Amino acid sequence: MAAIKIKDHILAVGALDWDRRLFDELIPLPDGTSYNAYIVRGATKTALIDAVDPTKTAELLDNLQEAGVTHIDYLVSQHAEQDHAGAIPEILELFEEAVVVTNEKCKAMLMDLLLLPEGKFMTVGDGQTLDLGGRTLEFILAPWVHWPETMLTYLREDRVLFSCDFLGAHLAQSQPLLRDEARTLEAAKRYYAEIMMPFRTQIRKHLERLQGLALEMIAPSHGVVYPRPAFILDAYRDWTSDRTRNLALVPFVSMHGSTREMVEFLVNALVRRGVDVIPCNLTHTDIGELAKELVDASTVVLATPTVLGGAHPAVAGAAFLANALRPKLKFAAIIGSYGWGGRTVENLLASLGHLKVEVLEPVLAKGFPTDKDYRALDKLAAVIAEKHRGISARP
Repeated sequence: MAAIKIKDHILAVGALDWDRRLFDELIPLPDGTSYNAYIVRGATKTALIDAVDPTKTAELLDNLQEAGVTHIDYLVSQHAEQDHAGAIPEILELFEEAVVVTNEKCKAMLMDLLLLPEGKFMTVGDGQTLDLGGRTLEFILAPWVHWPETMLTYLREDRVLFSCDFLGAHLAQSQPLLRDEARTLEAAKRYYAEIMMPFRTQIRKHLERLQGLALEMIAPSHGVVYPRPAFILDAYRDWTSDRTRNLALVPFVSMHGSTREMVEFLVNALVRRGVDVIPCNLTHTDIGELAKELVDASTVVLATPTVLGGAHPAVAGAAFLANALRPKLKFAAIIGSYGWGGRTVENLLASLGHLKVEVLEPVLAKGFPTDKDYRALDKLAAVIAEKHRGISARP
């Protein structure tokens, strides 16, 4: 990524990571990612907003050189996680005059994670400002999007919000400004699901606060810059609302065909009743896709064979994921098969303790499903369809 002008006096100087395919050793990255950093020049002072992942430090330094940056007064650190802060030690070594501007919580974390000396910091509070000479940075504390120390930075005169991880997307794109809305929206929704969804309640409050700002551009620290802020803000208002879709998500594993037979029967029964369904074979569904579909789903049906008296580990993992992400699901059910017994239902329900869902009657078949089991599955489909009555089938 080169140094690219995104607005007068603002340059994107971050780095693209085209080949990264796993984040935090957990989150799949089908489209790579970016570590965005921005130079803001005032009449008298220059600020660098965020740094990059330590693996991309050389690219950041090259971009600063290309941009003709020979002096940095302030390095604004909005978030202590290493993909945005990891290059800070090298920046401070090269630009000895730079002061790290951040809040108290972030300062403590940067000292712990990067061993930065306390004397290099200037701490700011919520609503505090910093004058660059004709350009004013206003700092907005935004805890739990998605760490407790996160803050946003608003450039008043230009009406630009530097939103850090908030409103971002794991997406590598050669030009920083939004171009492909459909692709970006899918990447942003996946990113929200994987990272932001557990903090939905807090995020709604931050969205309300942003309504008081005049915004012409949002520049996050991952993904693309939004020249039309409503594009991403409206999406977040929808995702964080309590509205769900007429959608049933069916994560499943089948070892010898019995559970697959039950899933196929249930899917067809739901479709006949007008319910949208997404079956997810967990042997090859990546967790990012599963998380993305959980954003809007009204119902999740966990479908599993019995392994050593409990759920298949992949289905147990899907239950753990849903519980950790805390989507706005309304209903949950469990179906599957067993050979001689077990505690599959009890164990899975114990894994869903954070979800405020109505648990529907489970359907467990002993061996291959029989007519009795098919009737129970058809009844479950009828119950789900009735529960979904009146729920929008929004795309």
